[in-house]
Amino acid sequence: QVQLVESGGGLVQAGGSLRLSCAASGSVFSIQDMGWYRQAPGKQRELVAVFISGPNTKYADSVKGRFTISRGTAKNTVYLQMNSLKPEDTAVYYCNANLYALDYWGKGTLVTVSS
Repeated sequence: QVQLVESGGGLVQAGGSLRLSCAASGSVFSIQDMGWYRQAPGKQRELVAVFISGPNTKYADSVKGRFTISRGTAKNTVYLQMNSLKPEDTAVYYCNANLYALDYWGKGTLVTVSS
């Protein structure tokens, strides 16, 4: 099993930046994919940026060129650098880890972008 804890959310003006962090504990060496999803009010949860099968990354079209996913020196930490934030980026951001075909989720961190 894996436990995920997110941090770094908050309120920011449009055009600003935030950096989210996700720390994993437990069976971290069994993690296959790890990254970020978000859910805006009244909408379905969607992929933002993930590491797939190691160093490969996948981004939502809406965040390409603005968001960057990265790893810490230890495998158990993933970051999401968010630049040029827009009001439509407002959502709860969740860290996700996949191992042995099971998805694990953090509790989420709220990002609010004011116009």
